[in-house]
Amino acid sequence: MDAYPLLSHITSPHDVGKLTDEQLVSLCAEIRLFLIANLSNTGGHLASNLGIVEIATAIDSVYQSPKDKIIYDVGHQCYVHKMLTGRQDRFPTLRQFQGLSGFPRPDESVHDAYIGGHASMSISAALGMARARTLRGEDSSVVCVIGDGALTGGMAYEALNDAGQSGEPLVVVYNDNEMSISPNVGAVAKRLSKIRLKPQYINLKRRVKALFRRYQWGEKAIAKVSASKRKLRSVLLRQTIFDLMGFTYLGPADGNDIKTVKYLLTEAKKLHRPVVLHFKTTKGKGYRPSEENPGYFHGVSAFDVETGMPKKKSSANFSSVFGAYLTELARQDASICAVTAAMKIGTGLSPFAQTYPQRFFDVGIAEEHAVTMSGGLAAGGMKPVCSIYSTFLQRGYDQMIHDLAITKLPVVLCVDRAGLVGEDGETHQGMFDVPYLTTIPHFELWSPSSFEELRHGLRQALAEPRGPVAIRYPRGGEGVFTQDTFGEKQAVLRAGRHVTLVAYGIMVNEALDAADRLAQCQIEAEVIKLNCLTSYDAQVVLESVGRTGRLAVLEDCCDAGCLGQKLEAQAAEAGIALAYSRRFNCGKQFIPAGKVQQLYELCGITGRQVALSIQEAMQRG
Repeated sequence: MDAYPLLSHITSPHDVGKLTDEQLVSLCAEIRLFLIANLSNTGGHLASNLGIVEIATAIDSVYQSPKDKIIYDVGHQCYVHKMLTGRQDRFPTLRQFQGLSGFPRPDESVHDAYIGGHASMSISAALGMARARTLRGEDSSVVCVIGDGALTGGMAYEALNDAGQSGEPLVVVYNDNEMSISPNVGAVAKRLSKIRLKPQYINLKRRVKALFRRYQWGEKAIAKVSASKRKLRSVLLRQTIFDLMGFTYLGPADGNDIKTVKYLLTEAKKLHRPVVLHFKTTKGKGYRPSEENPGYFHGVSAFDVETGMPKKKSSANFSSVFGAYLTELARQDASICAVTAAMKIGTGLSPFAQTYPQRFFDVGIAEEHAVTMSGGLAAGGMKPVCSIYSTFLQRGYDQMIHDLAITKLPVVLCVDRAGLVGEDGETHQGMFDVPYLTTIPHFELWSPSSFEELRHGLRQALAEPRGPVAIRYPRGGEGVFTQDTFGEKQAVLRAGRHVTLVAYGIMVNEALDAADRLAQCQIEAEVIKLNCLTSYDAQVVLESVGRTGRLAVLEDCCDAGCLGQKLEAQAAEAGIALAYSRRFNCGKQFIPAGKVQQLYELCGITGRQVALSIQEAMQRG
């Protein structure tokens, strides 16, 4: 018997639109079973997708993609839409190398109207597409889905302000699974909200409108009644921020009741103006472990369905080591504060938040604000440590320049997920932090290769504050290199006379592997590890390449602006003629999803590939 009798026959929004309300309820139940079964094997963003099942299904019922444009903010919650648009059979490859992306990808399907990966972008993109539709005279709808987390980002409010005043037909679906923005207060407000969203009231509205539409004057009468109701509401109810920005606001309604969701989406579509639909949902709905711990199940690895426990035991990683050690340092120094941007768990700061809640600040998805606020904390005499993923810190580039570096404020930026991060793909790879951080004057960029070096760097940055310091480290654990060389800005790990290998951070492990492989071919490699990427002693490297005549630089960042380019230029300026010089990095491409080791292979930056290149070059003479 087919485990998914309805879902298995859905290949497009057209199929969803043909289902009855009762069938849609059954379809939602099947979708939840499908999500739990598949993500227990692949991992992925489970809780957010379980919570949005009814909303996503109703959207694909009311709107007909790809003619209508459906945009998901961040993209974490796009799985249901992917299932309903012909991609169910690819879910076993979710977030794997050359598999189904975990985010909206227009090059993957015409049903993905816009790429997603970073938060707070959907309303801006939707407004642009709505304006393009109007300018081209097309007959289509635009709807975007944004969560309460993404609405903590300033870009969303810039877009709301513009969209509300534009008059463009556009529907913003606000998926509220945790907090409410500008909630209505008071007994009258609460009572009217309950009445307006009761099924009996909604059904009465539907019948009255159907009756009016039998007559030529019906639509005008409906418009006048609706306008009068809005005026009365503005008197009796406190206006929401959406009302004030020019939207028609409907809600809050039960976002896990598909009949209500479908009805409100249909009504919003008819208004032909900017509309916000506010739905309250339960994150992780339908799977008890996820409902009880939605933070953990936001993004999970493979897990056991019965227990909810991960199939693979977690081990120490750079994030957990950072969080534990910062908590220890804060015990000794009351001026240490921790700042993050909606990533308390991911950055390892949960222990700090629990131990020192008064000194912990989660500012939401607002990286620009996080950087500048950290500057304010430093200017006020505190010692802020701001931990943000590399890919998200890109948003704070302007603030790092103007609000930290110019005045040399002693802020410690802990750049988590630096380098290649794996399954989240192009939008999340931390491959730009080295180029953009090394461009900023007065900034120091440190790159520990081991847990002990991370502790050393963190301790030193807080004990000797002299300006902004960024400490970059990867996702996951340390490799074979576990020593601490952070007493110097660089270290010679192995002496050699045939080729100079330069690396930093986690890539030191690949350099050492390459040296071991070359040694088997009687090729002696000198391995130099850079600890500080902004003020290392170039003479150490130049003296080495002057002896060996060959240079290989291993990095987990893009080619443009990498350290390898700088070292090659310094060698040329010193008049050193290199018989061999190669930069092993991520090149000039965006790196897709996959296991980190697979991506190393893709980029050609494994120890094996580096050794082979050097060996072949030396054989050619």
